[in-house]
Amino acid sequence: MSFSLKMASSSTTLKVAAALLLCVSMLMIRGSTGQLDANFYNTTCPNVLTIVNQTIQQASQTDPRIGASLIRLHFHDCFVDGCDGSILLDNSSTIQTEKDAAPNNNSARGFDVVDNIKAALENACPGVVSCADILSISAEVAVVLAGGPSWSVLLGRRDSTTANLTGANTAIPGPSENLTSLMAKFSAVGLDTTDLVALSGAHTFGRAQCRLFINRLYNFSGTGNPDPTLNSTYLATLQQICPQGGNGSTITNLDPTTPDVFDNNYFSNLQTNQGLLQSDQELFSTSGAATIALVSNFSSNQSAFFATFAQSMINMGNISPLTGSNGEIRLDCKKVNGGSFGSDYALVSSS
Repeated sequence: MSFSLKMASSSTTLKVAAALLLCVSMLMIRGSTGQLDANFYNTTCPNVLTIVNQTIQQASQTDPRIGASLIRLHFHDCFVDGCDGSILLDNSSTIQTEKDAAPNNNSARGFDVVDNIKAALENACPGVVSCADILSISAEVAVVLAGGPSWSVLLGRRDSTTANLTGANTAIPGPSENLTSLMAKFSAVGLDTTDLVALSGAHTFGRAQCRLFINRLYNFSGTGNPDPTLNSTYLATLQQICPQGGNGSTITNLDPTTPDVFDNNYFSNLQTNQGLLQSDQELFSTSGAATIALVSNFSSNQSAFFATFAQSMINMGNISPLTGSNGEIRLDCKKVNGGSFGSDYALVSSS
């Protein structure tokens, strides 16, 4: 009897020990990989959303383009080694900035607003909110302020300590790419055709420089003629804005109908051959493409576009985030933390 009790007790102890070991292992795994969570800052920085919102609203009073610029920063960040804030880093002795990459040089903007948001957050909750998360939150706020959908932004990203200039030059989808190339670049980061069409809908607001589409106006694909998929009336308008030999940095609206409103007019424009960039019009004018039905659906159903766009933004925000103990919480979005104190401080503050 006594022997049986001892055996039972020993067996129970082993089971409890095994269960505890499993729990510890799971916690270690969770701590090392981490998970994004909409409530990540609820206790450490409860006013984060309000602070970001107020700063962007203030900036938009003098810069109606800022919302589109901020969502573009998030997009260009996520396509290069994941959503890690690497696009925000300036040149240094160890960093080759992604700002000098062709898709960003003299076109990516809004860095000053990100710096203002970071400064306000450092004042409210020092060392807590990552620059990568600032980009993610800013994108959602920008869309909502322009009349678009809201979504639950998943948070908990940490910031990279490196940049990838080569990756920025090759991974970011370009304005003159065909549909095959666009789909390949989206697929490379785990996004599908629906994500491609929905996220392209962000071009329903914002501006683009003449140099990004002037080839469509005069010498498309070396033919010496305009892009045949370009609406002739729209072509004449664009040729007035962007004359041959003119200033390539002149900007025009991506959406000629409601340029500062987040709506589904972008897709209606594609149906009348008024997509500004080749990468836009490719979604509707590529014969037999699966994207055509999506464009038509979003054009006729704004609610469907809004719902899909929100989900696709969440999908994009999940591209290879740094979590757990990876990366750091930068104290200045333009540079990595300096010295051991900066790194240790960031680790403690974000726990």
